Formats: sequence, C-alpha cells, structure tokens
Amino acid sequence: MDTAQLERVYRAEAPRITAALAARIGDVGLAADAVQDAFVEAIEHWRDGHVPPNPGGWLATTARRKAIDRLRRARAGQQKLALLAATATATATGTEAAEEDHADDDLLGMVFACCHPALPRESQIALTLRAVCGLTTAEIAAAFLVGEPAMTQRLLRARKVLRAAHADMRLPDPDELADRLAEVLAVVYLVFNEGYLASAGRQPARRDLAAQAVSLTRLLHRLMPREPEVLGLLALLLLHESRAATRFDGWGRLVRLADQDRARWNQALIKEATGLLDRALALHRPGPYQVQAAIAALHAEAPDYTRTDWNQIRLLYDRLQALTPSPVVLLNRAVATRYVVGPEAALAEITPLAAELDSYRLFHALRAGLLAGLGRDEEARAASERALALAGNPAERELLARRLSF
Repeated sequence: MDTAQLERVYRAEAPRITAALAARIGDVGLAADAVQDAFVEAIEHWRDGHVPPNPGGWLATTARRKAIDRLRRARAGQQKLALLAATATATATGTEAAEEDHADDDLLGMVFACCHPALPRESQIALTLRAVCGLTTAEIAAAFLVGEPAMTQRLLRARKVLRAAHADMRLPDPDELADRLAEVLAVVYLVFNEGYLASAGRQPARRDLAAQAVSLTRLLHRLMPREPEVLGLLALLLLHESRAATRFDGWGRLVRLADQDRARWNQALIKEATGLLDRALALHRPGPYQVQAAIAALHAEAPDYTRTDWNQIRLLYDRLQALTPSPVVLLNRAVATRYVVGPEAALAEITPLAAELDSYRLFHALRAGLLAGLGRDEEARAASERALALAGNPAERELLARRLSF
C-alpha cells in the first residue's frame, strides 16, 4: 500500500476509530495519539504489501493496544485501562456488530466533547479538525496561520482543559443537547468553510473536510430531526455543495458566483435542501442558519446572478443582523444594496465598517468593485491591492491578481 492509499484509509477510518476509543476511555487526546501511533505502525508494516484483509479492524485493534501501552506507563491510567480491558472482553465475546451500531453516536459524542464550552472557539475548531477530521497538526497550523509548535501547544492545552473538566466523550443527555448544540453547529460550519475555501495552504479547497462537515450535520439531523437550526445548517451546506462542481475552472481558478454555469448545479441537492428548509421554517423557531439557508436558496433559484431577488436577500440580511449582529452581515447586505439601489449607496453602507473590517480581505474586495463601478479606478486598484495582501487562499489570490492585471 503506497502513501496515497494509506492516507485515504486514514481519512476514512481515523475519525470513527478515535471516537470509539475516546468514548471508552474518556480522553480524546489519548485516543487521538493512540490512533496516530497505530497508523505509524501501519506505515511500517503495510508498505511491503502485508495489508490485512480488514484494515479498519486492524487499526482499531492496534490503536486499542497502543492506548493500553500508554496507560500502563501512566499511574493515573488504571481506571481507563480497566475500561479498555472490559471493551476488549466484550469484543472477544462477539459484540463487534453492536459496536458498529454505536459508531455514529461515538463520533457525535467526540464532536460534542471537542466543542466543550470550557474551550475557546479556536481550540474547539482545532481539536475537531485534529480528532474528528484527522488533519495533521501541521495542516491545522497552516489553516490558523501559526507555527506547528504553537499549534501543538494549543492542542495539548485543549486536551488538558477537557481532562480537568471531566468532559464526557459520549453524547450529552437529551435535556442537555440543546444547550450544547450552538457550539457544535458553529464549529461544524467553520470546518465546512475551511473545506469549501481553505484559509491558507496550497490547496484552494479541501473537499474531504466539506464532505465530513456535511456527514456530521446529517448525523446531527438523525439525532435531532425536529431541531430547526440543524435543519437550517444542513440545508445551507447542501446548497453550497450544489455549486461545488462549478466553483473552479479547468485550470483550478476560482469562478465567481456571478460567472458560474448554473446548468451544472446539482439540482438533487438543491431540492433536498429546500425541502429541509421548508420543514425548518414550519417549526416557527427562526435562527441564523435558517436565514442563511434562505439566502442561499434564493441564489439557487435565480435564473442568473443579476435576476436574483436582491430585495428579498437584503431583507433577509436585515433579519440575520437582528439575530446575530455582525459587520460581516452588513458587508454582505451591501452586495444586495448594490443591485437594489446602486454602488454609491452600497459604498456608503460599508464605509462605516472600515475600522472593524480593515484586516478582512472581502471588505476591500467588495470596496474595490464598488469603487470601480463608480469610475474611481485609482482607489479601486488600491483596495484590490489591499485585498490581495490579506488573502491566503491561492485561488482567491489568483482571482484578485487577475483583476489587477486589467
């Protein structure tokens, strides 16, 4: 098995193996380390062709053994070691099928643990990317624009916080789910966004991350089928996914929404998403993900960019601002204002946001477009240069550079 094949196995198997192990020993950090140790051993044993018939089972068994070895070396690990021993006994007596039945619950339990309220948001995201999505510390460090040693320390601190908080690696009780759900939805959405358009690194998009975020949201929907914000987030992600095939051209260059071939959008995903959104709205408990999904649905239903229902989108951004006040929401609202009223009115809307959004590349990119529409070319060029300096995604940088070349 070559490196690429092993990496595919790792992406497919690591999250569930880590989740199952964490659920049994109550320590996501130890579980992640044990799974990583197992894959290191796999690299050593599988490259010469000695691949077991069931790679996932081999990795799960090896990870459990690695965890036991680590716990035996730690005096504080005796209770966790007993839990692992009980698990091994159960497996030996033929409960593999039952364990498989609990795999989804284990995975969701680890997501809730990674999103524990005792952790700051950045640590929640980093730990989820590491333990649930299987990214390496180097990949996470690149996404956060920090050095690998700094990210290693951040992950270690997050694990210590979870241990000190006695964070449960299993799903919260039903009466606690709603209180914890907002953090989980926020982190899953941020993971999706990192997959949809990477914040940094050589790859402009990480389709594997986007797919994992959709899969996790589907699991949350299965767990909480009448939770409107879960329905809203799933609808929103599917609407974004429906455009995935048209977001980059054959050269790997980013294609703006206005220029995408709408005939190639995935109509099955759009239909599923709008059905989910209808169910969410019928519950009469509005939330920000439902509003964002409604905006995305208007884009999906428009015959072309200019004939989008910009009036309705503007009203929806007003609603979103009321629910979650943010300068970024106002920035997005100004895009609709451009088409409803004109570029001068849109520029007037975003000018007060300059202090808060000076380090946000999309503020300067939008400002450049509005200035260009008003014939203020020198100012538009300066704004485009500022946006380019702030952009970390290679495809986004190429698009901004292309604009500057004209």
